[in-house]
Amino acid sequence: MLKALLTKFKEATVSVLPVTVIVLLLNFTPLVNFTAKELWVFVGAAIALIIGMSLFNLGADIAMTPMGEQIGSGLSKSGKFKTLLLICFVMGLFITIAEPDLSVLAEQVASFIDPTLLKITIGVGVGLFLVLGIVKIVFRVSLSWMLTFFYMLLFALVSIVIVAGGGEQFLPLAFDSGGVTTGPITVPFIMALGVGVATTLGDKRQRENNFGFIALCSIGPILAVMMLGAVSKGEIDYEVSTYPMHAEFIEIVKSFLDTMLEVGIALAPIVLFFFILQAIFMQSSKKRLKQIIIGIFYTFFGLVIFLTSVHVGFMPIGYKMGTQLATNNPVVMVVMAFILGFAVVLAEPAIHVLNKQVETVTGGAISKRSMLIALSVGVGASIGLSVIRVIFDFSILYYLIPGYFLSLGLSFFVPKLYTAIAFDSGGVASGPLTSTFILPFIVGICFVLQPEKILLDAFGLVAMVAMTPLITIQVLGFRAVAARHIKEKIAMKRILSADDEQIIQFM
Repeated sequence: MLKALLTKFKEATVSVLPVTVIVLLLNFTPLVNFTAKELWVFVGAAIALIIGMSLFNLGADIAMTPMGEQIGSGLSKSGKFKTLLLICFVMGLFITIAEPDLSVLAEQVASFIDPTLLKITIGVGVGLFLVLGIVKIVFRVSLSWMLTFFYMLLFALVSIVIVAGGGEQFLPLAFDSGGVTTGPITVPFIMALGVGVATTLGDKRQRENNFGFIALCSIGPILAVMMLGAVSKGEIDYEVSTYPMHAEFIEIVKSFLDTMLEVGIALAPIVLFFFILQAIFMQSSKKRLKQIIIGIFYTFFGLVIFLTSVHVGFMPIGYKMGTQLATNNPVVMVVMAFILGFAVVLAEPAIHVLNKQVETVTGGAISKRSMLIALSVGVGASIGLSVIRVIFDFSILYYLIPGYFLSLGLSFFVPKLYTAIAFDSGGVASGPLTSTFILPFIVGICFVLQPEKILLDAFGLVAMVAMTPLITIQVLGFRAVAARHIKEKIAMKRILSADDEQIIQFM
């Protein structure tokens, strides 16, 4: 256990360190200026964030992932299909409410929508589409066709909202909701649940059955929040949070205790529901249950430390850095946004896991190095484009509609496995630092440049980051397939053009 914890600590350190170093270095330039107190609080928050991420990631590995696998395989073996669907819906709801990235997003829009209502709405969306993921495996429905249908439905709803008016301000938030729900607690649980169901009920010859759950569960929250916006009435009164830094010891303790209560309430239904299912359907060994219980405690304390450090240090610094950079040349803002995006993704531990997975399943056709470079450049560009959108004040749809249409179009020209991995990977790219640091950074820029349009221009960032892998991985897959086809064609041409003297005859 200690060795695993040290490994997670190293991963978390590599994840947080680049952003921390960039912030500290910027303080020695004319671009930004932080007080000594702010810097000390930020450094302390960075250390706490590393500890929290380490504990949480270890807890996810030894608790959330096994819980998902056991629920998926245990209920599938029971043969009770309707029960499986109902329980998957409930677990999708509970696990989403406990997602830390969603809590961070909900807090940032609490001035115009109740955080609990937002979490429940998004949780219902995830639960419903998790059920559709089970249906996809059982009835062997094509993921490409399902994604195309629901994204067409999504953009049709977008058109209705825009034409009808009233609710279009929910669009950026809706698309962000799809990105934050595929976070560090949701992804391991849902992917493990999918693997458990696919292993028991699916076609074992189709490797893509193990993927696609996250892709579908990203659509549900977007549709759910869009419908919430469509039925909303009256003007939306959004007040931007100034992200005050809680530097006093008493304030930090209060934030820690409040977060502990919030996380406890969020995790309690998941744990209770799991042990009820355990007693009825699964009945695992005492050793396995003991390990899961330990993992739950790691998850709990890791989440508490993670969220506290975010509230205390990272969000305030990200916001202040955005407000100060906004007074500089627009080119400087875009370049800094690109560098931050590049650093965040380059250091994201889950990205390295994804790259290794893609290299393995593609037989080396797509290397880890090419994946890492493509994703880092892509996400850096998406954050740079988000800053450009703030500067020139235009709709997020000018980016998302062409991006998703390109992604869906590519899905019909690349092997299904590439599509499944690509659409699952959006949540990997939009990791914890995106919603806790980069989003407040963009809000800070927007507060200076477009103070009346923060909800429209600043939000949508997470959706941009989540969209990048959909294009990147499929383009790399398309290139690998095209290269193989060209090589085969050249080889066949050489064979057909060979003359008799080049043919060895055995007499």
